[in-house]
Amino acid sequence: MAKLSFNINQEQFEAEVKSGTSLLWVLREHLGLTGTKYGCGIAQCGACTIHIDNRPMRACILRAEDYANGQQITTIEGLSGSGEHPLQKAWIEAQAPQCGYCQSGQIMQAAALLDQNPSPTREEIRAHMSPILCRCGTYLRIEKAIRIASENGTPLQQ
Repeated sequence: MAKLSFNINQEQFEAEVKSGTSLLWVLREHLGLTGTKYGCGIAQCGACTIHIDNRPMRACILRAEDYANGQQITTIEGLSGSGEHPLQKAWIEAQAPQCGYCQSGQIMQAAALLDQNPSPTREEIRAHMSPILCRCGTYLRIEKAIRIASENGTPLQQ
């Protein structure tokens, strides 16, 4: 067991974990940040997408000790605790979620896209979002939500 320190959502957290524990389980089980979901465990579905230093990454395959003491980790809770992030608002307006399970990963992937490219084309949205699976098939509503957030021209990093 090792005591690790993390910079998550611009706050400092500590957790005592076994070597090799995934960052996903530290977030969910040790720190109570349950917005990041477990999906496949092999980084294929994207439900566990978080940002590390503003890049989307899959938390289920990341060893916690590799991301302690340094990198800035952002989870869905870090976008906006009040639900006022432009993507969260657009998700509601477009009625993007159905079951909702993949939606935190979808939003985190979309936030990375809009941070890099505030006005993506339809093709760019589809290419960037393709790694995130939605079993309910709400891809068109997700695409619509990203376009709404993009067209609103509001700052994405809160």
